[in-house]
Amino acid sequence: MKDRYDVVIVGGAVIGSAVAYFLTANPDFNGSVLVIERDPTYLRASTSLSSSSIRNQFSNAVNVRIGQFGTAFIRNFAETMQVGDDRPDLGFHEGGYLFLARTPEQVRTLRENHVVQRECGADVVLWNRDELAEAFPHLRTDDIQLASYGRSGEGWFNNTGLMYGFKAKARELGAEYVTDEAIAMERDGNRVTSATLKSGNRIGAGTVVNASGPRAALTARMAGLDIPVEPRKRTIFVFDCARSPEGSARVNRGRLPMMIDPTGVFCRPEGRFFLTGCPPVEDPAADWDDFEPRYEEFEEIIWPALAERSKAFEAIKLVNQWAGHYDFNVLDHNLVVGRHPEVTNFVFANGFSGHGLQQGPAAGRGVSELIIYNEFRTLDLGEVGYERVVANRPFLEKAVI
Repeated sequence: MKDRYDVVIVGGAVIGSAVAYFLTANPDFNGSVLVIERDPTYLRASTSLSSSSIRNQFSNAVNVRIGQFGTAFIRNFAETMQVGDDRPDLGFHEGGYLFLARTPEQVRTLRENHVVQRECGADVVLWNRDELAEAFPHLRTDDIQLASYGRSGEGWFNNTGLMYGFKAKARELGAEYVTDEAIAMERDGNRVTSATLKSGNRIGAGTVVNASGPRAALTARMAGLDIPVEPRKRTIFVFDCARSPEGSARVNRGRLPMMIDPTGVFCRPEGRFFLTGCPPVEDPAADWDDFEPRYEEFEEIIWPALAERSKAFEAIKLVNQWAGHYDFNVLDHNLVVGRHPEVTNFVFANGFSGHGLQQGPAAGRGVSELIIYNEFRTLDLGEVGYERVVANRPFLEKAVI
């Protein structure tokens, strides 16, 4: 490990590794990259504990386009990330997202979102109750007024495969990784000059990238900065059911989609099982080491909603559960990607609020462009920059799960 690097990335999960890849893969960049990761097992990383899905169904055009780039990148991932004979296949199941609406407000939101999605070229259709029942006859649709379905470009994939693929390719292209923890940073006026590690090493830095996930605020404070990001706990459950509805779906090669019920409960296939979760009733900031699942959510919220939605889900058996942390942006639940306006060599890639895995490719590319060109060149992420945090100007997204 050298004493100084052109770019020092704090956090080596999917966001940090995506930044490292896009930097080292760009022929216009010939600098050095160091990624600092405190836990190389990634056992409690948000990446590893996520529901591993990607969608284009957002209400803001920038989020739709971020999702579209992520989909295209995932489709070509094995070829792009090949290292030697290893071609990391992410097992992308393009099963689509299915949003269900039963109230006038939910219907209005789906229609407004659909206009934005279609303007961006997303392959999303709106279905009335009869069309929904025809497509997925196992669903009870009497209370549904409108459905929004992604026919392509949406689905689920191998979460750790994405992260490790980025990491392996970045290392092959010259990025260095160190198992350590940043505990302090030094500033000279409006620039961060170095990071001190728990091991005692002090590393000079041309640019520092904050890719610390739920610990983003801790990393920012080391540089005397703030970002409104905190850990929020989310529990994922996996269940089996006595009578699987898989065979009854008549679209998308018989696969069921990622369904988002009007109650907020979501559900999708996971191999021979099903994966599900729901928004918590109460959502305080979580302790850093609190990964205890909220077991009661399954019995009290999820199972009743699923049983009401489909007869096939009346008899189900819980087989696994785990809890992970969102890097939750309390300002507006959206990513923050951009330079600090005063400490200009400090770059944020934080606050993804549950969308980090799917938004990682676009965020990594965007941060690399800021570092290399001092501007976004492919997709303008200016709307989700840090300036809105300073101005307390939320960038609102209606399609939040």
